[in-house]
Amino acid sequence: MRASFASDPDLARGRRVPEDESSFRSCFQRDRDRIIHASAFRRLKHKTQVFVEHEGDYYRTRLTHSIEVAQVARTIAGALYLNGELTEAVALAHDLGHPPFGHTGEDALAALMAPYGGFDHNAQAIKIVTSLERHYALFDGLNLTWETLEGIAKHNGPVLGELPHALADYNALHDLELHTHASAEAQVAALSDDIAYNNHDLHDGLRAQLFTDAEICELPIIGPAYAEVDAAHPGLDADRRRHEALRRVFGVMVADVIDTSRHLLVTSGAASAEDIRHLGRPVIRFSDPLRADLQSIRDFLFTRMYRAPAVMEIRAEVTRVIEDLFPLFLDRPELLPKHWGESIVAAAGDRTMLARMVADYIAGMTDRFALQEHARLVGNTPRAGGRISHA
Repeated sequence: MRASFASDPDLARGRRVPEDESSFRSCFQRDRDRIIHASAFRRLKHKTQVFVEHEGDYYRTRLTHSIEVAQVARTIAGALYLNGELTEAVALAHDLGHPPFGHTGEDALAALMAPYGGFDHNAQAIKIVTSLERHYALFDGLNLTWETLEGIAKHNGPVLGELPHALADYNALHDLELHTHASAEAQVAALSDDIAYNNHDLHDGLRAQLFTDAEICELPIIGPAYAEVDAAHPGLDADRRRHEALRRVFGVMVADVIDTSRHLLVTSGAASAEDIRHLGRPVIRFSDPLRADLQSIRDFLFTRMYRAPAVMEIRAEVTRVIEDLFPLFLDRPELLPKHWGESIVAAAGDRTMLARMVADYIAGMTDRFALQEHARLVGNTPRAGGRISHA
């Protein structure tokens, strides 16, 4: 059973290129399946969250993160009687546009692309699923439904002001109504992203010995979770104690979103997915007290993990990799893959078009391939992370 404000596949706005729909899959299920089979989705296996991909087998990658986000999103969508298939499709696709080396790679590429229309990973995800994936006979991209594309583009809220070129180019062809909020399903995907990365960054930071269990016990939500585990399981070994505590933190976040959002949905008066888009405010949220607690956790992670000296040293090294490769390919486009030949010819004399092509190529690289290409073409490639402890 779905709520009246859930996205109904029978009322979907369709695909840019019309297709006969499946007789045994909904349009949103088909979108989800196409995303899972996309080359860009497979490459997430070797793209990092915070740590460089080869640093350790236990750290999260973009692929494991996307799977975790999808799992949380399905749970929340089910509890709120939303469309789980659309929620999962947006969740699985939300990080497709990330370049190698996590947010560090995006920051470097955004700076390099500033003169050429900018770079944004959400906009790049739209470009991937509408153009860069080229496997189907009748169209470039995945030809996803309007609702899935909308969710990828604006799951974090309306996209206002000057648009990144990749999003502006597609939106000119297929209006995603960027000024409104997305569906409740896409909003669930966005909050599930927050839940997943807050939880697994705590796990990964502890494993990397950037901080200790005792230190995070000083934080809201986390300290009470450890105390609860200690009361229920005295003498539990350190690894099990940590896991039991952090799964409770995870549960607190999920339960809070469900309780808060259920109230917001009921009191919104929305009777359709379209009503959700035009409320002018999000309906999937943390409660105010929990949001304040999570900000304390984020502030801790920013200082002790994202800006830890060992991580900052890696950030500097991988930034140099991107900064070396970008101008090299821009000045010598013949180094790009041979199958890009026609596009290179089309971009002849147009440095902006060529720069955007180079950004597409670099953004599609995995961590290991970027390091390999840098070693092959530039040399003196950093180890990019060998100094972080692999507990």
